[in-house]
Amino acid sequence: MGGIGTFFSTYFDWFYIPHVTWTDVLDIIIIAYLVYHILVWFKTSRAWTLLKGILVLALFLGLAALLRLNTILWLARNISSVIVIALIILFQPELRRALDELGRKRLLNRFFNLDEREQGESRFSDKTVYELVRTAAELSKAKTGALIVIEHDTPLGEYERTGISLDAVVSTQLLVNIFEKNTPLHDGAVIIRENRVVAATCYLPLTERGDVNKELGTRHRAGLGISENTDSMTIIVSEETGAVSVAHKGQLIRNLNDDSLRKQLEQLQDKQVEPRRRRWKKGGQGDENQGEKESV
Repeated sequence: MGGIGTFFSTYFDWFYIPHVTWTDVLDIIIIAYLVYHILVWFKTSRAWTLLKGILVLALFLGLAALLRLNTILWLARNISSVIVIALIILFQPELRRALDELGRKRLLNRFFNLDEREQGESRFSDKTVYELVRTAAELSKAKTGALIVIEHDTPLGEYERTGISLDAVVSTQLLVNIFEKNTPLHDGAVIIRENRVVAATCYLPLTERGDVNKELGTRHRAGLGISENTDSMTIIVSEETGAVSVAHKGQLIRNLNDDSLRKQLEQLQDKQVEPRRRRWKKGGQGDENQGEKESV
């Protein structure tokens, strides 16, 4: 037995089984989760192309190290801080979008109940949904182009300031008059916050994606652009065809009818539904079958 122990201690002294605790397992799971989502983020954004360029540059520097190209290595060491700043500048739109998406997560609201809306309350009323659907139908019938942005969690103040400030209740008559051709307010986008029209003739950022259908015009590109930068929903009415589309979360849903548009808007309402209640019988025993879900 002593000989076997000596053999293993001589030739396998590098091999050992580390002591793994539950904190180590949790650490590995968190890192794997973060690495996976970072790679998914790279893959689904323009950063993937930039990352491939960085990998080519890293491969070139590795070859320079193997071949002992001292001048190139000296330059790389001295401009490393400049490269870091350049990377931050290059990835600025992607980093901003990633932080914005992280800020939209509702973990804090779920754990600490930071949402101040009461049970049954929604971001905007059913009447506003009705007026928006009716507006889209009338504009579509008349083939009048329109761009209506509905604010969600991300404030749209920077885009609101590019237009003319308004403060009016959402109504079909108002929106149709705004987008009527040859009127002072018809050009640009309308921004809606809760149940109010807050601004008109607003300028929106155009999408930079190269896979957008070439048939789509500036309105659709603007709707996609604002949906990529914020969590708002944009109703787009084509001036050429009268087709109604919705841009949300970087996706464009085209050729919507009244019912499908209403469903999209109802999803954006985020109605607060009161949790299931348990009614108690005499004697303190709960009757789970009597529970009701109430919504106003």
